[in-house]
Amino acid sequence: MKDFTLDIYRAMLEGLQKQGYELICYADYCRNYVITESRNNESSESRNNEKRFVILRHDVDAKPENSLKTAQIEHSLGAKASYYFRTGESGCYKGSAMSLPESVRAIAKLGHEIGYHYEDMSLCGGEFDKAWSHFQTWLAYFRQYYAVETICMHGAPTSKYDSKDVWQKYDYKTLGIIGEPYMDTDFSDVFYLTDTGRCWDGYKVSVRDKIEGYQDEWSARGLVWHTTQDLINAVEQGKLPSHVMITTHPQRWTNNKAAWWKELVMQNAKNIIKRIILWTKSPNIGR
Repeated sequence: MKDFTLDIYRAMLEGLQKQGYELICYADYCRNYVITESRNNESSESRNNEKRFVILRHDVDAKPENSLKTAQIEHSLGAKASYYFRTGESGCYKGSAMSLPESVRAIAKLGHEIGYHYEDMSLCGGEFDKAWSHFQTWLAYFRQYYAVETICMHGAPTSKYDSKDVWQKYDYKTLGIIGEPYMDTDFSDVFYLTDTGRCWDGYKVSVRDKIEGYQDEWSARGLVWHTTQDLINAVEQGKLPSHVMITTHPQRWTNNKAAWWKELVMQNAKNIIKRIILWTKSPNIGR
């Protein structure tokens, strides 16, 4: 089965469900699974006996019509996912069949979670106060269509600004936000997989979509797979940890042959650019 098609995406979800994984959104993780102070007193054996779950997270950078298709697949399987949308001013929806409000409404109607895929520091030139104001404006925009409870940073690999830095000065929880995947996930308990780079071991070419401090540990344990079929095989063989977050970018997943090839070529070019960015940031350069 060809990788990064809707067919293999469905096969991956079905494989996870067959092995007893509950497919949940990030808000449900925050409400039901985040280890609180009282839970820290539980034994590790007690935690390991908890049911398996996979947090389904989608970063909607472009082509919202693709997101609707993955949302429909998940809905048909009784799964719930989180869809994080960038702002309309980012231009990521130009030429798309669906507008930003249409896509938000359609996906929310299927029972999925909607969140804000923020990049305010990048869009506001690294100015904290301006970024905070921009964040509040767009959070209010999305809340016209859905009661947003969680947010997620957009990596913006070509920007020198990390949008998570705005939280050094401000606190999103004052606005009723209960979680941000990079800030509030217990990665000592939750294994992270992302299709960044159009593969499942793309952290090697990722500027920001990776979990520092854990990636090497996971690699040492052999928790590295390249293709979706590799991942499906690992699930069938019982090699996947009990608690997982899977992040996808739905514009990459399509059964349309022309769109599939276009995305492949464009992603290969992006990976080269990312390697150059990482190379120039290396502390060994010039030594």
